[in-house]
Amino acid sequence: MSKESTSGQQDPHAQREADKYENPIPSREFILEALEEAQKPLRLYQVAKIVDVDEDDEERFEALSRRMKAMVRDGQLIRNRRGAFGLLKKMDLIKGRVLGHPDGYGFLVPDEGGKDLFLSEKEMHKVLHGDIVIASVIGEDRRGRQEGAIVEVTEHNTTQVLGRLNHEDGLSWVRPNNNRLTQDIFIPKDGLLEAKEEQVVLVEVLHQPTARSGPIGKIVDVVGDYMSAGMEIESAIHAYGIPNSWNEELEAELAKIPDEVIESDLKDRKDLRGLQLVTIDGSDTKDFDDAVFAKRRKNGWRLVVAIADVSHYVKPGTELDKEAFKRGNSVYFPQRVVPMLPSKLSDGLCSLNPHVDRLCMVADLTITEDGKLEKSQFYQAVMNSKARLTYTQVHEMLTDNKSKYREEFADQLSNVEELYNLYKVLKVARAERGALEFETTETRMVFDENRKIQEIVPVYRNDAHKLIEECMLMANVATARYLKWHKMPILYRVHEKPLEERLKNLRTFLGDFGLTLEGGDEPTAHDYAKVSEQVAGEPHEHLVQTVLLRSMNQAVYQPENKGHFGLNYEHYAHFTSPIRRYPDLLIHRALRHVWTKKGVENFDYNESDMVDLGQHCSDTERRADEATRDSVTFLKCEFLSHRIGEEYEAVVSAATNFGLFVELQPLFVEGLVHITELGEDYFHYDNARHCLKGERTGKVYRLGDRIKVQVAQVNLDDRKVDLRFIESLTEHAEPEATGSDIEESSTDEQSSDEAKPARKKRYYRKKKRSSSKPKAD
Repeated sequence: MSKESTSGQQDPHAQREADKYENPIPSREFILEALEEAQKPLRLYQVAKIVDVDEDDEERFEALSRRMKAMVRDGQLIRNRRGAFGLLKKMDLIKGRVLGHPDGYGFLVPDEGGKDLFLSEKEMHKVLHGDIVIASVIGEDRRGRQEGAIVEVTEHNTTQVLGRLNHEDGLSWVRPNNNRLTQDIFIPKDGLLEAKEEQVVLVEVLHQPTARSGPIGKIVDVVGDYMSAGMEIESAIHAYGIPNSWNEELEAELAKIPDEVIESDLKDRKDLRGLQLVTIDGSDTKDFDDAVFAKRRKNGWRLVVAIADVSHYVKPGTELDKEAFKRGNSVYFPQRVVPMLPSKLSDGLCSLNPHVDRLCMVADLTITEDGKLEKSQFYQAVMNSKARLTYTQVHEMLTDNKSKYREEFADQLSNVEELYNLYKVLKVARAERGALEFETTETRMVFDENRKIQEIVPVYRNDAHKLIEECMLMANVATARYLKWHKMPILYRVHEKPLEERLKNLRTFLGDFGLTLEGGDEPTAHDYAKVSEQVAGEPHEHLVQTVLLRSMNQAVYQPENKGHFGLNYEHYAHFTSPIRRYPDLLIHRALRHVWTKKGVENFDYNESDMVDLGQHCSDTERRADEATRDSVTFLKCEFLSHRIGEEYEAVVSAATNFGLFVELQPLFVEGLVHITELGEDYFHYDNARHCLKGERTGKVYRLGDRIKVQVAQVNLDDRKVDLRFIESLTEHAEPEATGSDIEESSTDEQSSDEAKPARKKRYYRKKKRSSSKPKAD
């Protein structure tokens, strides 16, 4: 192949193409450069001429045609009505993923980043949530948001839907359980599979929606009755596309792995089996990622953090690896886990169970007297955990000298006390660093024998939780620094600084309390911490902390290191949970690549790969959060459905332009008090001050206020709880606001996370979530 085209330009990737193909064709990059230079859409034969592909060479010309079509499919090009290929950016077109909203409209999340594009209900009739489309900007909607029109659907991503079957007037349809899918799926008579009305069924989508017709499908499985125990989890798994079965190839691969650590596994490993390493986790934890050991030294401490060596068993390119990547992370539902790895590994070989040999990756750290990381050493080892301890046991050992656990775990007591002494130093260092730490109440559901919620109880973090968290943070920071120094392409855990608009609103809110956020346009976590310190012990402490938290972005995985704002770290990566997080597994492979000098088999990740991997892992993390939130919300709605008419005190957890979200005390369940319930007045939402204010009465309702409500209605399908307002229990003086301060604003600006507008105006956002692993971010 000639490396020079008729335009005189050389294909910069000609050698790569020659290495891959016997009869190579111009690279995608070269084709894009050619179209850029042409400054107009070109037909296939015109492109061929520019990139030096002879039309008479049928094989190469056909290969070029296939490549151009693939570039259209992948959103790199678009083909107009005249058959010419053009660049999306030159046609003012945007490629991205559709994010459906329960109210029928949606958003296009651009692949290239930037603001989301609003899609009207009419446009959303053409697609389903999750589809990849190309859209054009057609103007602005009444709220000032950029509005789009879908030009082409490049990829349909909803092939199966879980929902409830309905019959009426001889017609049948399935209403999806996922409320982001707002179109019903029509089911012809020959596709009913003898399913009965109201049963939950799995539907295969045969015909995707178009501008003129809705989706059509057939039932492929009857999952069960709507209200049967555990159905909310099955629904969430299918609704959010969470993989939950292992294929035959993976099972065959798994069968070849020994059930125990074998002698050949110990080659080139340091032997730590004599070290007093222990695991400290929740009482219901089954997969033990980490074990710890601490020892006082003359000028500081030695901290050993041993992490399960998943990378020894899960090699790149294997079926185990492909499935782990697809899942991205384990998903923790109430009383059920969908693991990232099969139980043979997650609960067995890779779990640091007590009194058995296990392979591990070790961060051996030296920490100074003032809690700073002085140096670190990483190596692979074999260990034998000396005890499986719970947070409750450790906390009691540390706070009660007469605790039975001090005697039961006498051999480990010295290590536990050294860990605690180290923790106290790390705690001081954390405060001096200015890392943020907001105390929230987590909750745990207690179920009866029918798997219905009996009660919801608060779970408080004690020093044992925090001890492990600080150890994990130190190991994660050390790992990020180590791999940064070795110039490895890795995924950092990035928490960017708050956006300018959020900072402006935050300062307006703080000003009402006489508080100031320092730091100008780029405040640090230290500046945030100062504000938090100023309100410690004040009646409005929780309110201010909540608004501080909501002003920040959500952490993501990406190869570009922008630090971790909340923890106030310059370098931060996830190393400590490879059993349940794919990014941690990638970090372990990067470490092994550095150690061996010759690399891990099939380890050929580059910066570009890491961008895609980071996006995928961030997406699967959000998917898990949404799925668990959905199932928890359903359970809470069902719990409250038996309490219609009951009255409760409640705390305002969010103010919106359509009402107040409140948390019922002491149930820890959220519901909505609609704006029309608040009295005979016109109420306006103040985005900066997070409140609703009456135009005539001046009455204000804001975060943290206490009110009395009555449970009016519970809608299980929509996961909504409607509450009737009875009276306000909070009286406070609200500063006078000018007309320009008050605006009726979209709830798109209220998300406590990062987010995509379609996630913002939702009835139920998960503020609190119980976890058996309250480890570091």
